[in-house]
Amino acid sequence: MTQERASRKKGSHTATVLSNVQAGECFWKLRFRFEGEAAQAFAGFRPGQFIQFDTSELAIPSIETIPVALRNGARRNVLLRRPFSFSDVTVESNVTTADLLYCIVGPASLRMTTLREGDTASIVGPLGNGFAVREGTRIALLVVGGMGLPPIRCLAKSLSVEHPDITAVAFIGSRTVNALPLEERPAVFEEDLSLSVPTFATLGVPSMVATDDGSAGHRGPVTECLSQWLQENADRPREEIVVYACGPERMLAAVARIANEKDIDCQVSMERRMACGIGLCQSCAIECRLADSDETIYKLCCQDGPVFDAREVVFGTDDA
Repeated sequence: MTQERASRKKGSHTATVLSNVQAGECFWKLRFRFEGEAAQAFAGFRPGQFIQFDTSELAIPSIETIPVALRNGARRNVLLRRPFSFSDVTVESNVTTADLLYCIVGPASLRMTTLREGDTASIVGPLGNGFAVREGTRIALLVVGGMGLPPIRCLAKSLSVEHPDITAVAFIGSRTVNALPLEERPAVFEEDLSLSVPTFATLGVPSMVATDDGSAGHRGPVTECLSQWLQENADRPREEIVVYACGPERMLAAVARIANEKDIDCQVSMERRMACGIGLCQSCAIECRLADSDETIYKLCCQDGPVFDAREVVFGTDDA
């Protein structure tokens, strides 16, 4: 089966751009509208799933608007689709809208900034397996590292709508205040930012912020905030708590270690380079443990994930 035929089987759809606005120094928020068959397909989108976005036919921005660091490679051909996860999905009648928060890091994301209202985009999806909400969950601890925010924010929205009995708390980390990938940014970041991040506050979800340089919230890794919360809430039944995390693998390794030490269920959304997103190229392998065995096997991030039980993942980096 060719990649194109496999893509159609998985669902190749056309989306209409409703808006594409800058949301920070290098962050943009793109909103799509799906209609007809595509609307039905994405009405079932689960937080943590992803799409493959075709940017090969998009225009290149004018040279003066391109960041200096990206100008040399801006005209490089973009042949492969790029994977993204939605930060919000809204279903209304026969129309489904979805928000995509992205950061300009290369020629593909650079081209995405040229999309305007009324333009169309080619999208394959929904793909992969998303987060699971197991029975008995009462507290969801949502851990974000950098651009791991979209699937976690989508999960927060889903919990507020489908599981209002679950209490959610968000922990958001980045290198600096300017690197916080927030869809809506507070006018001023207080030194002790804890409950005023609009991206989550509008959903009734309190949040704690951590930055490596201390420019907003806690100074240090976001995992320290998670550990502090667990220590302060040590009387909570562990079987009622689930940790959900998305971000750099080093952070995920640390989150997994903390959850394992506390005997708390933890789900992590992994990231790999996904050339096809549908299991053909085999480029997104993740080493996983076999249950009740010292042996390991390799699973595909695009098909078996991107969300995995943290206990099965063999992390390739030292945790923090």
